[in-house]
Amino acid sequence: MATIDYYEVLGVARDASADEIKKAFRQKARETHPDVSDGENAEEEFKRINEAYEVLSDDQKRSTYDQYGTADPRQAGYGDVGDVFSGFEDIFSVFMGGMGGGGQRRVQLDGRDMRAQTVITLKEAATGVEKDVPLTRVGPCPTCNATGAAPDGSVQTCPVCNGAGQRRTQRRTLLGVMESVTTCERCGGTGKIVDPPCPTCGGEGRARVSETVRVTIPAGIDDGATLRVSGKGEAGVRGAQSGDLLLTVRVKEHDYLHREGDDLHAMAAINIAQAALGGTISVPGLFGDEPVEFGAGVQSGETVRLKGKGMPRMRGGAGDFIVHLRVDVPRKLNKKQRELVRELGESFGTGKGGPTKLERLKDWLGA
Repeated sequence: MATIDYYEVLGVARDASADEIKKAFRQKARETHPDVSDGENAEEEFKRINEAYEVLSDDQKRSTYDQYGTADPRQAGYGDVGDVFSGFEDIFSVFMGGMGGGGQRRVQLDGRDMRAQTVITLKEAATGVEKDVPLTRVGPCPTCNATGAAPDGSVQTCPVCNGAGQRRTQRRTLLGVMESVTTCERCGGTGKIVDPPCPTCGGEGRARVSETVRVTIPAGIDDGATLRVSGKGEAGVRGAQSGDLLLTVRVKEHDYLHREGDDLHAMAAINIAQAALGGTISVPGLFGDEPVEFGAGVQSGETVRLKGKGMPRMRGGAGDFIVHLRVDVPRKLNKKQRELVRELGESFGTGKGGPTKLERLKDWLGA
């Protein structure tokens, strides 16, 4: 059973919504990422946070975790579907003398997939970038070059199973000739015999190695997207097929730009004169300043949309750059400014002490 409370790791309630879980994960990830945290256990804490989010953000995994206390029911003693059918097959094989190809399953020789994570900036997400990802994995053994044999040894086809990795035996019963299949004990299911075995990997052809994998991240990638890097997962036994590396890409929050889908949002302040007269201002975008034009009489909260100036799309094109305007009213005015504003206010009728009876009547009638 799992000993880690994923809800406690993220600091959320057990009935937390998907949005609450995502928000908590982002906050925790920013605080504990090894690049920004000085804590001794930052890397381990960061891994636990990612593990918790991977389970709780997936409805099926979360349901399994809530039911069994682990995202893998096999750890709770329930086995997987393959184990269940294998069990029925073994029982059937014993009862029927091996009919149906019962017995042990073929040994898994191919390597498993691995997961890792990298963090990039918003600008790198927009332009695309090559990222070096450090990995510690079960890779091809450097001593024997994945053969499993010692430098002066040899690799031969198993004489018992003739390279099949399995042994087929036949028995004559009352129901006829029955056949059963079992893993070859001589070669352990690999189909090969190494003599003598490699001293580094013990004959498996793979060993724990540390390396750096360069991954090309395409322009326009979303936060949380996963890239598959072929062959960079766990190595297979004695040169069998390697698994893949599943790299999750996290995009840092920008200092002043906010991303929503393929659009970018920014806030820009204008003064009351600009708001009244209209004009053009320069607003910093992702790739430099962008001229933003707005009409006279603009109000706080209005937006200006610059088509195609947002994030590039992986399928082509680009989103928009949306500028949110905020009218700044000065808190202090000098004598000349105060006179000008007072004069402007009087020209608008603000010096009359409020609307006239006729103006109030028109307002009430909606005229």
